[in-house]
Amino acid sequence: MPPVFRSLIYVPADKPRALAKARGLAADAIIVDLEDAVAPDSKEDAREALREALAEPFSAPVIVRINGLASEWATEDLLAALAARPDGLLIPKVESAADLERVGDALDQADALDRISLWAMIETPKALLNLPDIAASSEKLPLKGVVLGLNDLAKETGVRPAEDRGAFLPWMMSVIAAARAYGLVAIDGVLNDFGDDARLEAECEQARALGFDGKSLIHPRQIDTANRIFAPSAEEIAEAETIVAAFARPEHAGKGAIGLEGRMVERLHLHVAESLLARARAIADRDPA
Repeated sequence: MPPVFRSLIYVPADKPRALAKARGLAADAIIVDLEDAVAPDSKEDAREALREALAEPFSAPVIVRINGLASEWATEDLLAALAARPDGLLIPKVESAADLERVGDALDQADALDRISLWAMIETPKALLNLPDIAASSEKLPLKGVVLGLNDLAKETGVRPAEDRGAFLPWMMSVIAAARAYGLVAIDGVLNDFGDDARLEAECEQARALGFDGKSLIHPRQIDTANRIFAPSAEEIAEAETIVAAFARPEHAGKGAIGLEGRMVERLHLHVAESLLARARAIADRDPA
């Protein structure tokens, strides 16, 4: 089954206790953060803590977020991450396909192209303008997904965030279009107010309705909500099973569209149903009862 990414939680790399607790979290991926969550004078300590933490297994894939490629810390971060052998690298401030190609060259030199995936953060105006080229780099690089960074986009554009995130919707849909065009995972940005459960619920529902696969998180209390909302509901699973069963009947063999419970259902709906059931099975494997 393909992996699922409903919840990706940031954990500061310079906090060994937090990293130890992260081993047992129910998040679908752990993002060990060398960037924003780590102060400049703690970068070296964070790299050493990263090496020690990844020496032992985690219950979920581990993605390391390095500092931006233009920063003074990027090279050492990348070397430390490659030595730690995570499942993925999250590259912040990606603005072009060339940025990802630089990291791809480093992976190639370390013989890691086949074992470490790339994730691109979309958090600058140039990234939005270059989304098609960034996503298309997946055709020659192990780009797995894109992660939306709305906090930085707000800072860089002057957009004033609102609870409904209305001003961000065009950008969010641009990310979805690029991700779907190239088969990438699309992850929504963080909610800073981790104590606002109602807003988290609303943002997860909104992001799922827009087509996102999951949400990036900053606190363990947010995990269960993201995992629940980005998983198919019991009603959705039952509906999908009904559609699959209907098309499997001998009298419907080869038909492009059939009548089902008073409505017309096409084969495109069958493909959607099959995809939903595959996701449900993958989640069941990830979260066995």
